[in-house]
Amino acid sequence: MKPAIDRDRTHATFFLAKKTRYKQDPPNIQLGGIAANLARVQSFGRTCQKGETIEYLLRETRFFLDWAAPDVSLEIAIELRDLQRLITRWLFAWEHIWTDETERETVLQTAKDWSDRLLQRSGLI
Repeated sequence: MKPAIDRDRTHATFFLAKKTRYKQDPPNIQLGGIAANLARVQSFGRTCQKGETIEYLLRETRFFLDWAAPDVSLEIAIELRDLQRLITRWLFAWEHIWTDETERETVLQTAKDWSDRLLQRSGLI
């Protein structure tokens, strides 16, 4: 097993490369990517047995939100920050959310609603 410092460096390098690639896209494509991740949250959340998969998608989405915010209008940036805060609240309670079917379904539907909203805002549809 790799020492923690090596794992941290590998993880940081991975996300730096991901950010570099992500920032090459125009803002509407970035918003579309966030919308796609949120749609995956809903889809995978209904079919996947592992909450860790959904948790990873939510964590990744928080990065995307952070990276997209400087390149969009103030109005959309505020929406992205609101969504980022919501996802952070979900992640803090993730163990409970994943094991409570009603809570999980609420989160999955909210993720889908945000996906639809951001896809509309992106102008891609």
